Amino acid sequence: MRFCMVTTFYPPYHLGGDAVYVQALARAVRRAGHEVEVVHCEDAFRLGGRVPASLPPEDDGIVVHRLRSAWGALSPLITQQTGRPGLKRRELEAILARDFDVIHFHNISLVGGPGVLSLGRARTKLYSLHEHWLLCPTHIFWKNRERACDRPTCFSCCLRSGVPPQLWRLGTLIARELENIDLLFAPSEFTAGRHRDAGISRPIEILPLFSRFDGVGVNTPVRAGRPRFLFVGRVTPPKGIRQLVDAFVRLPEYDLDVAGDGELRVALEHEFESARNIRFLGEVTATELPALYAAARATIVPSLAPETFGLVAVESFACSTPVLALEAGGCGEVVRASNAGVVCDDMDALVVAIHRLAREPRLAEEMGRRGRAAYETTYNETTHVRAYLDHVQTLIDAAARRTP
Repeated sequence: MRFCMVTTFYPPYHLGGDAVYVQALARAVRRAGHEVEVVHCEDAFRLGGRVPASLPPEDDGIVVHRLRSAWGALSPLITQQTGRPGLKRRELEAILARDFDVIHFHNISLVGGPGVLSLGRARTKLYSLHEHWLLCPTHIFWKNRERACDRPTCFSCCLRSGVPPQLWRLGTLIARELENIDLLFAPSEFTAGRHRDAGISRPIEILPLFSRFDGVGVNTPVRAGRPRFLFVGRVTPPKGIRQLVDAFVRLPEYDLDVAGDGELRVALEHEFESARNIRFLGEVTATELPALYAAARATIVPSLAPETFGLVAVESFACSTPVLALEAGGCGEVVRASNAGVVCDDMDALVVAIHRLAREPRLAEEMGRRGRAAYETTYNETTHVRAYLDHVQTLIDAAARRTP
């Protein structure tokens, strides 16, 4: 079959987990014997003067269309304000008019908005709920740049968050365009429920994400020494990184590695440069991450905004490392289902859990084994791609029965 993945961000022009997943899925589907093309918006990544990571080209068999307009940043800004492809429409139409069996939309916020969902013809069309963008202009239910959203005040929140208000959200554009989608994938029950409760009526199936690496062969000699904990992700306020660093300043007997970049990294590095137990590693490549996971007593996910899933958690499980998480959406669901960590109500409870795993290495090892077992049964590439392709085949067979 021929697949086309449509997404705003794609490595090396990316900012987070949605792009990492799209690349991992594209490669997995390609390895399963199918043709895969990816369309993404390079201009969206370059907003604010961002420069992509310098990575060598990879011959993975994926055809990548990197959309770049002569108008630069104006292209994604028009899409953000209109909810439609705008300056990218002609090129998107040309690509998506090809003979694809499956068009799979991912993060479409700046590559075409809801308006892109009506473009292209395929035997079936899919949409993945990587974030809460269909429901929230900030994508993550982070209100006024200071706390998790408790009730919708979207216009004032956009102004305070530096997000241009989107008047098209007041109409029926999202509902109309979703009629072009045969199936939505949600990575967790939490995310599916939140979208159903908000009135999304299209069919939704749960498809948990998977770890992009196996973790086999990465051993844990460092775990026997001084307890080391790990944070992986965007170094931004919704991820709870400041609160976590504050906690470790008061825990000098334990080490914390912070793997990732974001708006707070430089300021936190400067503010806490005297804290010898905290290391800011910046961006870490996929080849370096497994060793960091394996060396940690536990991976910590202190998110304050609700996560749709928690890709970091299953990557940690692949390396037999437990997860300590705050109660924040889909990540807590994953940790509870695997019994491979602790879900905490607040930072005080999280500190208690840190102390416990630091002082009880055998408990950490047992939780790590449960995490590895969850990875082997549920959160691995083989299981994910099999379920994904089964859904695709079911939809295509149903479409064939409807067509004379």
